[in-house]
Amino acid sequence: MGLKCGIIGITNSGKTTLFNCMSNTKAQITNFAFSTGKSNVGICNVPDMRLFEIDKIIKADKLVPATVEIVDIPGLTKGASMGEGIGNAFLADIRQCDALIHVLRCFDDINLPHVDGSINPVRDIETVDLELQIKDLEQIDRKIQKVQKAASAGDSEAKMQLETLHKYKNHLENFQNIRTLDTTEAEKNVVADMMLLTAKHCIFVCNVDEKSIHNGNAYTQAVEKYLADKNTEMLIIAGKMEADIAELNEEDQHFFLEDLGLTEPGVNKLLRAAYKTLNLISFFTVGGKENRAWTITHGATAPQAAGVIHSDLERGFIRAEVIKYEDLIQYGSEIKCKEAGKLAVEGKNYIVKDGDILHIRFNV
Repeated sequence: MGLKCGIIGITNSGKTTLFNCMSNTKAQITNFAFSTGKSNVGICNVPDMRLFEIDKIIKADKLVPATVEIVDIPGLTKGASMGEGIGNAFLADIRQCDALIHVLRCFDDINLPHVDGSINPVRDIETVDLELQIKDLEQIDRKIQKVQKAASAGDSEAKMQLETLHKYKNHLENFQNIRTLDTTEAEKNVVADMMLLTAKHCIFVCNVDEKSIHNGNAYTQAVEKYLADKNTEMLIIAGKMEADIAELNEEDQHFFLEDLGLTEPGVNKLLRAAYKTLNLISFFTVGGKENRAWTITHGATAPQAAGVIHSDLERGFIRAEVIKYEDLIQYGSEIKCKEAGKLAVEGKNYIVKDGDILHIRFNV
């Protein structure tokens, strides 16, 4: 399964800088608001050292990490839902994303003016949230009009839908995001096809200057306080510093990070946070042409994991031969794992675990 993350935020918050750190596609960065009217799209590799450790034991022609599609949405502003700034140009791209990375400007720079005249990341969160809430409310209202007639005629299913839609509407009218609403599976299904913007999982990234990377600053403290009861993830990343790191080779990166007292680039933590937020895990296939990481949802069965590789493998699934990553590292080879009883043969009901190394047996 492919993971698609949209990077959103107020214009000049550092979204495109972060995008360029993560992506194989480089986008132009300017100091001007609304300097682009289209989203930048790129692919980035999910950092997972387990793949390299596996390759030391089981050699393959190439390594293929799991990937994430990153979409840099043009900067938003107050009134965007009504046509201000770039208007509605960003909405379709946001709807197609699985998760959102909301970049917040938490640094001062007199050469980079803020569209609202001052730095206030909490206000920026509320500005973007409001624009997305307005668009969700418009969709909910349209669906209410569609089911109203059937509900009035006594259709029990339509009545349930209408009651549920009003629950969503009331939540939005109280300036709350759908993702914070407590709903049942049946209630979620009523709006499942609408891809509501505020229902998407969101990770907040405080973009700071280099001196604030370890302990944050007054801006990040304000954000942390605001998000305290929101049950969401907040990370602190220095965008300009990450851009410098991204330009270095692996060896130089190591020394650069060591000098800063860091163990890895911040974007690595961000990608792992996206995985965690979306309840995703990785499994591996090994040997021959490639050693490869695959992405599945936590709780997926072995046939479902096989289907991520190819639909034929799911359709003709017989069994999965499974070695745990930790066992491979401990015993040093597939043969020794088998000798130690660490190779399990699992059927259709097996729930794949993070780090499982699978060999799928199938017949089509």
